[in-house]
Amino acid sequence: MDLHERQQFDFLLHTAVERYVERLEQRNKGARKALERLRREPEGEGVWLSEFVGVLFDDFLLANSAGAAFVMRALASRKAPALSSKPGETVEQFAIRCAKSVFGELFRQKTEEALEQHASFEAATARIE
Repeated sequence: MDLHERQQFDFLLHTAVERYVERLEQRNKGARKALERLRREPEGEGVWLSEFVGVLFDDFLLANSAGAAFVMRALASRKAPALSSKPGETVEQFAIRCAKSVFGELFRQKTEEALEQHASFEAATARIE
């Protein structure tokens, strides 16, 4: 992957995590509760991880074969998701599902890291007050 593409991917990931963390904290009344809910039930009410990733792919124009290839090139060294094609599914549809799956895994990890950091700030602020 070229350096400019890597920079674009890193910006995409950072922006997505920032937006998602903000929403999770608002919906769940703080970072600690958001982190607990993300870990306990990532597809549950107020978390909706896969839905966010799907919307993100649409918003950033990645829900196509070129977008899926861009994501998979950026994450080429990560372990492949355990997916199989669905009956009647096109290669493009399968590639998009793979890209969303591998991106979703990294996205969840980075979101947890950000929430852990925010939760530690919340705790430190509570001790000061």
